[in-house]
Amino acid sequence: MKLIKNKMVLVIVLVISMLAFVGCGSSQTGDSETGLSGEIRIDGSSTVFPITEAVAEEFMTENPDVKVPVGVSGTGGGFQKFIAQETDINDASRPIKSEEAEAAKVAGVEYVELSVAFDGLSVLVNPENTWVDYLTVEELNKIWAPGSAVKTWNDVRSEWPTEEIKLYAPGTDSGTFDYFTEEINGETGAIRNDFTGSEDDNVLVQGIAGDKNALGFFGYAYYEENQDKLKIVPIDSGSGPVTPSFETIKDGSYSPLSRPLFIYVNKASLEKPEVRRFVEYYLEIAKDIAQEVGFVTLPDEEYENGLNLIK
Repeated sequence: MKLIKNKMVLVIVLVISMLAFVGCGSSQTGDSETGLSGEIRIDGSSTVFPITEAVAEEFMTENPDVKVPVGVSGTGGGFQKFIAQETDINDASRPIKSEEAEAAKVAGVEYVELSVAFDGLSVLVNPENTWVDYLTVEELNKIWAPGSAVKTWNDVRSEWPTEEIKLYAPGTDSGTFDYFTEEINGETGAIRNDFTGSEDDNVLVQGIAGDKNALGFFGYAYYEENQDKLKIVPIDSGSGPVTPSFETIKDGSYSPLSRPLFIYVNKASLEKPEVRRFVEYYLEIAKDIAQEVGFVTLPDEEYENGLNLIK
């Protein structure tokens, strides 16, 4: 009887263990119920990074078996990796250049360009700067043009102090750098060479926040995130000074430094279900995410057009 009793106990223990194992298995299946797995490789613009990172975090919450690392090599550096097929998606704060498009063609990389938000490239000074009330496009050119003779604030306007200007700008691989130099100096990459540059916008924030005589530029979202440390400068393009804001960027009155932001997707990568679903998800929630991280959303039809492009 004792032997039978022991066997019964053993059977009960085994049954309970099996049920527990099945229960765990059910939980794991629930975590992977989308059936998606793998890794989606993304790199590129530091300006677009906050949107893509936020989308990636939301996506990974719903699809825990998919990894979505997001790098920041700048738009140009990102395109180099994209063309080399090291990434599936490139974040870009400017359209692809003709030479990049040609390199992609030679490499056999076909891609889809998708707009995801608007941004207003913003000019910033230190909050202790009490004299800069606005800058004209001509004054920006005077400061930033190649071979500029501007050394002090007094060189910009005679009533401003004779303190030396300390300049901060995105690195040369940045789409923001390309956009600013083209719009302000008339040629992509045309700029004086005595500035502190970085692909990491947080480095620029710290530099401007730590120097009373600093002047720099980067995307509006980074100003929004750090507005307690920075002072934004209205820009006059001929119709009076305009401060970048959600409204002025969206309606185009903040000119000429308003611009669209993009992601570029390798068409071959879209054959992977996890990449296709991620891009669909991106366009479905970009409107909400973009606004949360300090960008201006596109009209609804633009996101619908993007979804149609990847069908």
